[in-house]
Formats: sequence, C-alpha cells, structure tokens
Amino acid sequence: MKKLFVISGSSGVGKGTVIKEFLMRNPNFKLSISCTTRKMRAGEVDGVNYFYITREEFQSGIAKGDFLEWAEFSDNFYGTSKTFVEKSLARGEDILLEIDTQGALKVKELMPDSVLIFIAPPSFEELENRLRGRKTESEEVIQKRLNQAAREREASKKYDYVIVNDTISEAVKRIEAIVLESSK
Repeated sequence: MKKLFVISGSSGVGKGTVIKEFLMRNPNFKLSISCTTRKMRAGEVDGVNYFYITREEFQSGIAKGDFLEWAEFSDNFYGTSKTFVEKSLARGEDILLEIDTQGALKVKELMPDSVLIFIAPPSFEELENRLRGRKTESEEVIQKRLNQAAREREASKKYDYVIVNDTISEAVKRIEAIVLESSK
C-alpha cells in the first residue's frame, strides 16, 4: 500500500508551481482529482480537472461519508472522494492531494498515515510582495489573502512537515526527501 501526501500552502506561496515540478520529476505520483458541483469551464475535462457531479449527488455523498474532506466555496461544493484515494492507493499509486489546511487536517483525522506538507513563504513580507507583484487583485483581496495566510500559518503547526519555498528546485528536493523518508 502506497501513501497519501497532502500539500497545502497560502495563495502566492508557489505551491502550484512546486507541485507541477515535483510531478514532472516524479511521474510515479498521481495527483488526486477532486469532485465539484461547479460547471465545467472551456477546455476542462471531466475526470481530468475535476469529477463534475450534481449538487444532489454531492450532498448524498456527504450524507454517506463518501468524502475525506469537503468544503463549499462560492455556492459550489469541492471535495476529495474517499473511494478514489483508497482505490488508487490499493493499486500501488502514491497520491498527491493539493487542498487547504482545513481539509488537510480532516484528511489526517480519517487517514492518520497520510503525510501533511505545508509550503511556506520565506517570510510574510515576501508573500505580500508576491501577491502584490501579480498585479491581478484589488487591495481588499490582497488583505483577505494575507489574513488567510496568517490563519494557515497557525494551522501548519499541526502538519508533519513545513517546507520554505525559497526556490522551486529546493522545495521539490525537500518534498522528494520527505517522500523517501516516509516510504521507509
């Protein structure tokens, strides 16, 4: 049986880039695909980007305990299928799950052998610089993201590992070292 690795990090920390690089260097890993009730966007594929299900199917799944974790954002549900993860692990696949800290801590409760990795910025000031450097969000949105980052930093104390994303390549090497250690 392989392991479930859960990666979280604040908006702007570069976790998406780190995960993308890690998966390119470690093709034996499978990225978990979440379920959602949101409508499919142009270019997205069911079973690749998300498993797109109806609100009723999602709510039924919640009632039956079909999700390792779930949340509702902007009137849409998002969640991790327990069956998808369990079947993938049983097939001998290492799974990588990218979710928020709240969901990660729920996963850890249900699957205590999962490994939680938090990607942190070099400093809070650097995170703010990265968010402002995007030039894509209003001051209000930036402040919300910074407040959320402070809450996530507090939650990261419950994680198995915290990796500072100084550079993408070093962050990936640290994840690879964690995977190697966890596989012993």
